[in-house]
Amino acid sequence: MSEREAGSPPLNAEPGGSTVCGVVRALRGRQAEVVVDAGGCGRCYETGGCGGQHLARMFASGPRSFFVDNALGVAVGERVTIAIAAGSVRRAANLAYGLPLLAVIAGALAGNALFGELGGIGGAALAFAASLCHLRWRSQALAGNPAERPHLVSRS
Repeated sequence: MSEREAGSPPLNAEPGGSTVCGVVRALRGRQAEVVVDAGGCGRCYETGGCGGQHLARMFASGPRSFFVDNALGVAVGERVTIAIAAGSVRRAANLAYGLPLLAVIAGALAGNALFGELGGIGGAALAFAASLCHLRWRSQALAGNPAERPHLVSRS
């Protein structure tokens, strides 16, 4: 057992962030491809856990892989811990699911109020398309932010 307690977060992981262990499968330039067996943060049954791991198992089978900057200089086959900043998963989920849902509701209400039932359908479709365009633009803007991406925090 290492100096830190088993199950405690890595020393340089952000408090409140999610961590998961995996194995380095490949190195591509300055990035490492890390394969993890479990999906989600592993806090399904803890206070504040969302149960997302169960949903991930239902829709995606097999191991998942992440590309992370190889700041620790790890080698293929090494076991590592990767982390994502606290709140970034919640923000991404709110953006990806909440924004289109709210846009469809608002578009349907506005279209229905202005043009009747067909206007409601058209308003919902138009608002949904606009929300997807905004979502694409916003996700590209966030992709350049290193704080929002998974990163290596330790060798496991």
